[in-house]
Amino acid sequence: MAADPSARRADSPFSRLRRAACVQPWILTYHSVGDARHDPYGITVSPGRLDRQLAWLRSRRLTGVGVSALLRADAAARRRLVGLTFDDGYADFVQEALPLLRRYECTATVFVLPGRPGGSNEWDPLGPRKPLLTAREIRRVADAGMEIGSHGLLHRHLTALADEELHAETHRSRELIHEITGTAPEGFCYPYGTVDRRVMDAVRDAGYGYGCALAPAAPLGAFALPRTHVSHADRGVRLRMKELRHAWRYGGGYGPESGPRARTGPPAGGGVLPAAPTGGHR
Repeated sequence: MAADPSARRADSPFSRLRRAACVQPWILTYHSVGDARHDPYGITVSPGRLDRQLAWLRSRRLTGVGVSALLRADAAARRRLVGLTFDDGYADFVQEALPLLRRYECTATVFVLPGRPGGSNEWDPLGPRKPLLTAREIRRVADAGMEIGSHGLLHRHLTALADEELHAETHRSRELIHEITGTAPEGFCYPYGTVDRRVMDAVRDAGYGYGCALAPAAPLGAFALPRTHVSHADRGVRLRMKELRHAWRYGGGYGPESGPRARTGPPAGGGVLPAAPTGGHR
């Protein structure tokens, strides 16, 4: 299936997403939800910790939503929203994350690997091995109101691929997700968080409306949206510090009590926050 030509029309939903993304909203990055005790990469949060993190967002009158919904929201509505993303498409999303998101009336974007349906995280050399969503489970997640986005086909370093391989990771993954869910995905998430101009162009040409990175060195915009890694160690104080750090780095405050802020200096205590993990797992 070729990329949907309507994705490139000036009046398409994808074009509106691009225009809406001129400011950098706060987007949180999750991966697996389960036993966090044996995780060399620091990408797993326990169900109990996710529960408390969502409760913290609610206490600040923030609602978690998928990235497309966040980008489409007007400025007033966006002040009460935060993006929630789950990378890699782990099967534990269905059992552990989905019930909690429903409890707190949140939605999220789940970035899946349609080239590995029902497979495992073989790209993680240190393990532990975790099952990925099957095609049937991906449909179930979509039917539950979650946004499904692409994480490429196989979780590869896109910047190191030849043009033909990059085309498959971007275009073919979008086609497969369309076949699974009946809807072409609007969002793409760069494996390992790395992106350059060539990769961004490939994602745009495939018909996506936005691309998520981590802390992109490329110019910010709809195809290099920065995100904040969330770990099991993050409680209310650390989440607030990360929120302030995001506002300082990318401009603009979040939450109903804050309007856009100028970037005047690092948040107090910003030095105590560790950098996001850099292991080979994104």
